[in-house]
Amino acid sequence: MADDDDLLWSSSTDRGSEVQLFDRNRHIMYLQMNYEILPSGYEGQEINRLTLAYFIISGLHILHALDHVDKEAVVNWVLSLQAHPKNEAELNNGQFYGFHGSRSSQFHSLDNEVSVPNNSHLASTYCALAILKTVGYDFSLVNSTSILKSMKCLQQADGSFMPIHTGAEKDLRFVYCAAVISSLLDDWSGIDKEKAKNYILSCQSYDGGFGLIPGQESHGGATYCAVASLRLMGFIEDNLISQSTSSCIIDLPLLLDWCLQRQALDGGFQGRPNKTSDTCYAFWIGGVLRILGAHKFIDEKTLREFLLTCQSKYGGFSKFPGQFPDLYHSYYGFTAFSMLQETDLNSFSVELGISMI
Repeated sequence: MADDDDLLWSSSTDRGSEVQLFDRNRHIMYLQMNYEILPSGYEGQEINRLTLAYFIISGLHILHALDHVDKEAVVNWVLSLQAHPKNEAELNNGQFYGFHGSRSSQFHSLDNEVSVPNNSHLASTYCALAILKTVGYDFSLVNSTSILKSMKCLQQADGSFMPIHTGAEKDLRFVYCAAVISSLLDDWSGIDKEKAKNYILSCQSYDGGFGLIPGQESHGGATYCAVASLRLMGFIEDNLISQSTSSCIIDLPLLLDWCLQRQALDGGFQGRPNKTSDTCYAFWIGGVLRILGAHKFIDEKTLREFLLTCQSKYGGFSKFPGQFPDLYHSYYGFTAFSMLQETDLNSFSVELGISMI
């Protein structure tokens, strides 16, 4: 005798075959389990605990299940991870005063027996603010001045951003983080938008997609960071394909062609040519097409079918069909179904990466 969960998992058609459905209740249980205690497989991701929390909290909000978390406890934990300068003068020392990725990253490390503070991180700061926004925290209570003033020091001469003040890579991911942070705080004083725009444009490849850095192979995640950043900064309009392409600052026809070619025969999206379809690119590529107003060209039926092959019986989504779920691919599976307008899901702000508040 099948239990109720198994009945939710599939339904019979008139021909007797089974059709898998989006199992919202099972996904809620999966996220709630991870909210209570992370599985041992995430031990190596301790430094990214704030990012994992972002996937859980924002995921529950997409699923209309934010009542499963203690919002006050979440707010207090997130705020405890913010780095604060000791005084006004320290804001000019080049360090970034955003949010740490976890409690352990707040500990000082030793360099030749000299105590060296670990750095707060641009991506962790994006995740922290996204969580606070999701649970309804009043941003006027956030020390935004220290975040934005020190973030300005992370922007490089070419317009790119580093995530910490020294010794890190610089690419489109961190331009995007800076753009979202500025948008959420409604203050663009921490970024030179014109320089950032020029850096983004230098990353568009000959095939229309964007690489993480100039001259690098086009990639789905980098393309999303580029297009979403340009949209947040006001350099491209919403529903761009309905506008005149002659005045567009990016090569829109090539970009559309590259994105649409990423939907594979199995219905899923690939991050690069000749790669296997992967759950997360339903967001990275699908999100770009939605920002551009070109989502009507997506084969939504086959995309939905592919995503459901990655839906786990334990809840959540895996990278590829038949694998175990993880929080990263689960979250972007939820965002994809939100963009596909699945019933009982919150609508989604594609550019910000969080559901509508």
